[in-house]
Amino acid sequence: MTATPFQWQARVYWEDTDGGGIVYYANYLRFMERARTEWLRARGWSQQELAKDPGILFTVANVNVDYLKPARLDDLLFISCAPQLEGRVTLSFSQQIRRGATDGDLLIDGKVRVVCVDAAKMRPKRLPEFVLEGLK
Repeated sequence: MTATPFQWQARVYWEDTDGGGIVYYANYLRFMERARTEWLRARGWSQQELAKDPGILFTVANVNVDYLKPARLDDLLFISCAPQLEGRVTLSFSQQIRRGATDGDLLIDGKVRVVCVDAAKMRPKRLPEFVLEGLK
């Protein structure tokens, strides 16, 4: 089950770049994380609230990123995430970062696998039904 890709945008600031004004490679992971968080928020779910009730957290288990072109200072980035159910406790997110528009230059192509865990025990926990419904 794959949901429609979610889009979120961000601007590149000095703090995101190296000395040459190019986005530092690890900062792309921050943009991707924020897009996944905003995907949750767009469905009415706060990560803080999910940690309290039903007592779940999402932890990254695997990241695979292809760096295709660099982003630069002041670029407007469009970050997408398309979640897909991988199992009872796992979601994978196909994520892309583009420059300037949703059909602009593809800069980053990645996949992030997250595991739903019990907030108190930090052990895998089945995805709640409302999260599964949010994938449709």
